Amino acid sequence: MPYEPGQSGNPGGRPKTKPFKDALLIEALSAERGEECLAKPGSLRWNARKLLELGEVPAIREIADRLDGKVPQAVVGDNESDPVSLVHVIERRLVRPNAGN
Repeated sequence: MPYEPGQSGNPGGRPKTKPFKDALLIEALSAERGEECLAKPGSLRWNARKLLELGEVPAIREIADRLDGKVPQAVVGDNESDPVSLVHVIERRLVRPNAGN
């Protein structure tokens, strides 16, 4: 079906999937139950299972950041200036030269 002019080709946007997170959850649950890894060697689930077995938390975090995207960071200010409530005031003054003479 052709799209009408001005209509988005992807109205739902990019899907919000997290493939590595899903693989980790599946393998963590199956490992908890004492089940063997049924995924093919080299697959995302297989790699997730091996990293879980080795306890490689930094590697898990790095792969998750690369595949699923980093977790958004909160905006936090210091004691002197809070970036959320920082307000700038712009003042305009009209000045006439030699008005005081």
